[in-house]
Amino acid sequence: MNRRTDPPRSGSPDAGGPLAPFPAAPVARGVRAWLSVLATGLLVAPGWALAQSGDGDETPVEPGARLKSSRMLEESLPEEALREAPVFISGDRIEGKTDGVTAVEGSAELRRHNIVIKGDRLQLDQPTNDARATGNVLINRNGERFQGPDVQINLDTYEGTFTQPTFELLKNNGKGDASRLEFLGKDRTDAYDARYSTCPRTPGADWMPAWLVRASRIEFDNVEEIGKATNGVLEFQGVPILGSPYFTFPLTDARKSGLLPPTLNLDNISGLELTVPYYLNIAPNLDATLYPTFMSKRGIDLGGELRYLQPTYSGQIRGAYMPSDQLRDADRWGYSYQHNQNLTGTGLALGASSSLYVNLNRVSDDDYWRDFPRATTSLTTRLLANDVVASWGYGPWSMSAGAYTWQTLQDVDAPITPPYDRLPMLTLRYGRSDARLGGLGGWDWSISNELTRFHSNPLLTSQTNGTRAMMVAEISRRWLAPGWFVKPRAQLHSTYYSFDSPLSNGARSATRVLPTFSLDSGLVFERDASYLGRNFVQTLEPRAFFTWTPYRDQSLLPNYDSGLNDFNLASIFSENVFGGNDRISDTRALTLGVSSRLLDPGTGAEMLRVGVAQRYLFRDQNVYLPRASGQPGGDPVKERLSDILVATRVQWSPSWALDTNVQFNPSSRESVRTTLGGRYTPGPYRVFSAAYRLLRGSSEQFDIGWQWPLNDLWGESARDRVPGGGLGAGQWYSVGRVNYSVPDKKVVDLVAGFEYDAGCWLGRIVVERLQRSGASANQRILFQLEFSGFSRLGSNPLRTLKENVPRYQYLREEINPPSRFQQYD
Repeated sequence: MNRRTDPPRSGSPDAGGPLAPFPAAPVARGVRAWLSVLATGLLVAPGWALAQSGDGDETPVEPGARLKSSRMLEESLPEEALREAPVFISGDRIEGKTDGVTAVEGSAELRRHNIVIKGDRLQLDQPTNDARATGNVLINRNGERFQGPDVQINLDTYEGTFTQPTFELLKNNGKGDASRLEFLGKDRTDAYDARYSTCPRTPGADWMPAWLVRASRIEFDNVEEIGKATNGVLEFQGVPILGSPYFTFPLTDARKSGLLPPTLNLDNISGLELTVPYYLNIAPNLDATLYPTFMSKRGIDLGGELRYLQPTYSGQIRGAYMPSDQLRDADRWGYSYQHNQNLTGTGLALGASSSLYVNLNRVSDDDYWRDFPRATTSLTTRLLANDVVASWGYGPWSMSAGAYTWQTLQDVDAPITPPYDRLPMLTLRYGRSDARLGGLGGWDWSISNELTRFHSNPLLTSQTNGTRAMMVAEISRRWLAPGWFVKPRAQLHSTYYSFDSPLSNGARSATRVLPTFSLDSGLVFERDASYLGRNFVQTLEPRAFFTWTPYRDQSLLPNYDSGLNDFNLASIFSENVFGGNDRISDTRALTLGVSSRLLDPGTGAEMLRVGVAQRYLFRDQNVYLPRASGQPGGDPVKERLSDILVATRVQWSPSWALDTNVQFNPSSRESVRTTLGGRYTPGPYRVFSAAYRLLRGSSEQFDIGWQWPLNDLWGESARDRVPGGGLGAGQWYSVGRVNYSVPDKKVVDLVAGFEYDAGCWLGRIVVERLQRSGASANQRILFQLEFSGFSRLGSNPLRTLKENVPRYQYLREEINPPSRFQQYD
């Protein structure tokens, strides 16, 4: 029941210094007597503080002056300073002698830097520093509290015995009781016949929390930061649910080697899934996790992950192997490897910045993405990237060399055309910004070169493999002044192809040279405005974009990497309607647009944005990608006026946000594509989002997501978040996301469930249905019990909720480590 987390952030070591030794104690009697030994101390008038002058004198300063730090409130002291720390003793009556035994009667109290002992009677043997307290004893040691009738402890070694104690730990708010506690030094405590939980403790001996651990012995190890239970059993609502002769559990979020909580899944593909992970904390910068999984319908899947982190490189390796999968009657495997390395400062860098990137993903067969839906994200798509890229840069120079390949997982019902592998791809670029040309500064210019070898299986494509060499020269300058801008840009594309087999016209090579000129310009007007009782700065921003690229017949050229760009308010102000470099559109057009914004005059926050744009073609666009090529494309564009794009974003308050995007065809007088989306977030753990997406003739979908406390429905929900997460005990939450297809009249994806926060434990139940193909879907039920500060049992719906529910918040978010002064007596 160990915990696997990211390494904790390191902090600076505690500062401190030796304090004065403990002198002899006098004898005192009276209504209230004090015995105290101070290393340093001053009594000053209220409202004043003391500051240290440069020559060592103490000088009074007025209130509000900057105070210097003090060791009095430090979390910990060095060992040498701790041994010399003063001891403070108080009580109704004190008797003792120098270097002898001091006895305190009535409201007895002993204080040292990191320990407080209270009781009806207290006795301290000064030569040995043995302390004995009886009657309503309370010990506060570094913020951990122990209460009971009788304790004996040494203040130097922190060894001793406490009878019939109750205790409260600081780091994880753990609580419990035992027949006997043994203090075995400052970092270890053993509890016998013990009960342990993180639930609130009710007064009296009948404390029965919602969950607890019973054990004949529990060792609390503050060095390893784990608890070790011998002959232990975990009870929930009085019912034993897990027992073992020996198990461990975390006392903090620190990483520890050992078994992680098992997970259970039940779905329609694998049946019952049981995963028992084992975590290996090999080093602070190296760890591994083993994921053996039993699947009742399929067999055993052996998975594992290795992560490493160094100052100049990091990465992870993850793999799985299932021998004789009963679902497919074959061995199944998959692996994923990512590595990032900064080569700057090495011999390869040559004084420049350089890096290496590796991303490898591979699986055994085409059905892997469908049959293993909970594998790593990189293995659950149908296009698995395998890339190795080395890059280098020095001043205006940059260069890269890479190999890019793909594994395409085909589906008979929905085949896809695999992309071409690029083996290799070499790029070299020289670029200057704000350069001077002809005595005028502010020019940006660059020359980019690329050499790429494209390769694909000839059986999967009708195009020939080949090599493409390309050079793009570009120059631009932006004139900017208050209220307007103008930016001319000129480009020259020069491309050479060499083919493995002849084209349809018999050619084995081809060249293409194309110039492109564009002129971007705009105005910015502002005025003060007032709407709905609020003051704003309103803008009006007209924009004109002119581009001219002549026509070149490119129909015989293969298409290795080009596709039609998405038509939106960003791409409409661009020169080329295609992505990639195999097609350059003969765009001779003028794009006009205008936008208006409402800005908060105090903060500059954008409250409203409305934009509209349309493109006018001076001539037909004859370069296109036929749909039959398997790439997104269409027909030659002959309409002079493009569709009208309208976009609106409203965020009148931090709680509300609304986005609309409409592509309207003026000829048919209907929208070609419409997207409407809104989000309402009034506070923590409260979010509701809805979206409508229409692509006429293709798809129409509704998408709704939410996370909301159900107690709001009957007015009993707390409105403020409590420390550590959630909105307090007794809270029900509904959480989910639904994606509905209007043409198919069915739910495509569904994640919906409930969470219950009881304070010291949480319960989750989630139903998941994710469409994997046109005819099949993966369905499962996830159930989890989380015992705060202890462990989780059941499935793991948190990953599903985080990936599918927009802005989902985990109910137990990490907070700052606790301080011993939070429980200071």
